[in-house]
Amino acid sequence: MSEQIRFHLDEHIDSNIARGLRRYGIDVTTTVDAGLRTKSDESHLAFICEQQFDFNL
Repeated sequence: MSEQIRFHLDEHIDSNIARGLRRYGIDVTTTVDAGLRTKSDESHLAFICEQQFDFNL
């Protein structure tokens, strides 16, 4: 069973990249989608952990 790839993209990433990844079935959230625009890195990390995204520090 394969796991779906998931990404959270920061606000400096063009929204067209998110749309392109979604076309390939990749689960993508963006800073704007998540209501995190202008929020701290710590806020982004908390969101990623809450959503159970895989990440590497």
